[in-house]
Parts: sequence; structure tokens; C-alpha cells
Amino acid sequence: MEFNHYSVMLNECIDNLNIRENCIYVDGTLGGAGHSTKIAERLNGAGLLIGIDQDSDAIEVASKRLEKFNNIKIVKNNNSNIKEILNELKISGVDGILVDLGVSSYQLDNGERGFSYNQDAKLDMRMDQENELTAEYIVNNYSYDDLVKILFEYGEENYSKKIAKKVCEYRENKKIETTLELVDIIKSSIGKYDDKHPAKRTFQALRIEVNGELRLLEKTVRDMIDVLNPKGRLCVITFHSLEDRIVKNVFNDYLGKCICPKNLPVCMCGAKPVIKLINKKPILPSQEELSLNSRSKSAKLRVIEKI
Repeated sequence: MEFNHYSVMLNECIDNLNIRENCIYVDGTLGGAGHSTKIAERLNGAGLLIGIDQDSDAIEVASKRLEKFNNIKIVKNNNSNIKEILNELKISGVDGILVDLGVSSYQLDNGERGFSYNQDAKLDMRMDQENELTAEYIVNNYSYDDLVKILFEYGEENYSKKIAKKVCEYRENKKIETTLELVDIIKSSIGKYDDKHPAKRTFQALRIEVNGELRLLEKTVRDMIDVLNPKGRLCVITFHSLEDRIVKNVFNDYLGKCICPKNLPVCMCGAKPVIKLINKKPILPSQEELSLNSRSKSAKLRVIEKI
């Protein structure tokens, strides 16, 4: 299928990166190259854009869409390895990083990838298809307790115990192989449900577990701050409260707030700010964007600048 992906808060991201034409920038989630194209257009021959993605389909499509530019390096890797990637490229620091933590529209709409609860496909959900762990393995092999933990922590699913119990009962007689097979199990577990799709939280939890999204996120954000040059900016787009909370907490750690006991008359901890917030509250999609792409509804953009 055609690789279509809506670039969430495109103008807001480009404006907040504060792009300088001769500097180095990283698009940590290359995707369909929507953000990358706009960044590359603002660079001159001395500037450089590094595009990173772990999805082979995204790498192939983005490479074609960006072939008109001669100042781009595309890397197939996980953005959590940002320090290793820059080290291999012999780059000591960068002037801006953009990372979009959402699943691309292509991944959701391509039934073969197994991300969607609206299309029947093999239970996969791997962003990097070279990885071994799949959603199918999780639902057929994880223990009841582990399934409950994943569904509750990663999906914030109130029916985690009921769903996990039904999954364990079902797999005793037959292996769970497809997305709609799992959807039916979820529906039978919870009975009546609100206007949200009953499988939404479970699919989110499985996707996060398969791809290790939250496990790596705190370290990734810290590493990205570390590799920024002075006045370099980091823009992070989140899509659910779990990842947004992690990003917000990491940013707070670098703001240099005093952690001394309140009864001390003078600060003794020596805390100094490493970053400053560009936006104290997250930037949200405009009404115009929401009318064009309902999937951006939960998106939040947080931006910091290295001091």
C-alpha cells in the first residue's frame, strides 16, 4: 500500500526547532519524511539532517522522497541509540532533535502489520520487523500476571484482569493468531463498553510491550538532551499520558531546581539548570489540524532548549 503519514503539528515543530541553515538536526522518527522534508528545505549546503527510523518500509519511502537533497544521512536504527548513531557518524553534538512517539498512519492502516483492531491480520505490531518479539507471542505465552501488569500499566485498562483471564482460557484450546480474533476475546471479556473501541487500550499496551517504547523512553530523552549543543532544541510529540509523563519528568530533572531541605538557609545541592522550557504548557493541535487528522487529537508537543 502507499505510505501515507500525516505529519502531526508540522508547522509548530518546524517553528520551534528554530532551524539555522548551517547546523545539524535529527529527525528521530523519520516516517514518511514529512517533518524531514521541511527541515531539509531550510538547510544550506553546510547544514545536515540525520533521519532515523527502525521501520524498513519507512526507510525505503523516505529515502526516495528525500533523494533530491544532498545533505541528508538516513539511518535504520532505534532513536534510543542516538549516542551510538552520532558516534558512528563522528558527530559530537547536534543543534536540534525532533521525535514523534506516535505510531504512523501507514503502520495503523496497513493491516498486514497487525497494529489495527479494525482490520484482520496476524498479531504482529513490530515497528522493527527484524525484532523477534511479536504481539502473538505475548498473548500466547505471557503468564496471567504478566498480561494483567502490561494491560494495566501500559494500556491503563480497567478490565485488565478480565481480559487476561479470558485470553488464558482461550489459548488453552487454540492459539490466538489474528487481530480480530483477539478483539472478539476482548469484547467477550468486558461486555458493555463506552464509545471507545473496547480493544483500544489492549492494543496500545501490546504495542508498547512489543517495541519496548516506555522502557527506553527516559534514557532516550536524557541522551538526546546530552547530545544537544548550546541553544539546541528538542521537540517531543507524545500521544498518551504515560509517555508524556515520562518526558515531562525528565525535562523537570534538567531544570536545575534546588533539592535541598527547606530548612537550609542557603542552597547546598549546587543544582544548575541544563535546559529551559520553550513552552511551559504543551502545544496542542489546532482545530484546523484536528479537522484534517482526528488521530492527532491526543498529541502534545513539548519543547526545551539547551543552555
